[in-house]
Amino acid sequence: MRGGLSCPREAAIFAFCSDPATLEGWRWFACYLSTPKHANLYLAVGTVLLLLAITAPAALAFGFGGAMAARSRIWPVAWIGKGYIAIVRGVPDIAFFLFFVIALDQLLEVIRHRIRCPDWEAAIWQGNDFVVCAAAKLPPGNAPQWVHDVYGFCLAVLTFAIVFGAFAANVLHGAMRAVPRAQIETAEAYGMTRHQIFRRILVPQMWVYALPGLGNLWMVLTKATPLLFLLGVEDIVYWARELGGTANPRFTDYPHGDWRMWYFLALLVFYLGLTRVSELALERVMRRLSRGQATTGGRAAA
Repeated sequence: MRGGLSCPREAAIFAFCSDPATLEGWRWFACYLSTPKHANLYLAVGTVLLLLAITAPAALAFGFGGAMAARSRIWPVAWIGKGYIAIVRGVPDIAFFLFFVIALDQLLEVIRHRIRCPDWEAAIWQGNDFVVCAAAKLPPGNAPQWVHDVYGFCLAVLTFAIVFGAFAANVLHGAMRAVPRAQIETAEAYGMTRHQIFRRILVPQMWVYALPGLGNLWMVLTKATPLLFLLGVEDIVYWARELGGTANPRFTDYPHGDWRMWYFLALLVFYLGLTRVSELALERVMRRLSRGQATTGGRAAA
């Protein structure tokens, strides 16, 4: 049951939090910030960091695959790679997020519906309604809440990876083309195969050209995490808005005024801190990749 003025008191960490009406000063804030509803906010911070940790390599994998396809000599493969990059980059992120999640969810349910309910005779699309049998629902209607949460999170990761993978593919494709042609010709003169040139020459050297663009893409990805709310995931922006709003019995036994400004200020500090840590990490990676390369930074680090 949700805590509120008409509900049982919320469990708190500290013993002196049993009666909110008697609290003042730092005790009030200590109890207020340790309520279970605020634990959802702290958990949402972990959700955002987990999303970034999974999405970044997944988007890089999509990007690498898209770049490989775009530079393929087989024209249908090249068409698919270039089409993926052009379509996803050309559609606003919000529109793609809303469309893709609904389309993917319905596609999976249609597949399950065909397998699990072969005797179903009614139409699946009935006017504005999308109707499948109960056994085809994802997640199942009787599944616990954590299953719904994990399913929504996985859809969010896949959507983020596809969207930002298209941008990563464009960056990587340009980085591959930026590797000096002399390097490729030298490898060919030594008798290396195309596969060996790609694996030993092109890929190791392209990262120094790709990292600035990938670094910028990482910054954009961190700023795009509030789009989680569009995908049904209760992120930190959602909880900051709800907890910071005017006293709401649904969320707290500790009434207060409109504190959304302070909550969003805390989010500003969080994202700025994440950005600063990312900049330091990217600078360190850039110095390591540039060492020994035929670039100004590489010669300086040699």
